Amino acid sequence: MYLTKVLSMKELLRTNDITVIAYANAILNGSGIDLFELDVNTSILEGSIGILPRRLMVREADLSVAQSLMLYHNIALA
Repeated sequence: MYLTKVLSMKELLRTNDITVIAYANAILNGSGIDLFELDVNTSILEGSIGILPRRLMVREADLSVAQSLMLYHNIALA
């Protein structure tokens, strides 16, 4: 059986600040919103200088709720 439906993901957040990523991750997980963190390995390879941002992606269906949660918790969006 093949997966016929592809879930579309949208960028919610882009930041160099790993504490913001961790905070947003905790908020979204606590709210039951699935997420995927992009660019983790790239930012590790650059030596933790903090010049390459990480991105948080959420399902397109969860985007508006996730954006509202970020704004409620004073986290700037992408």
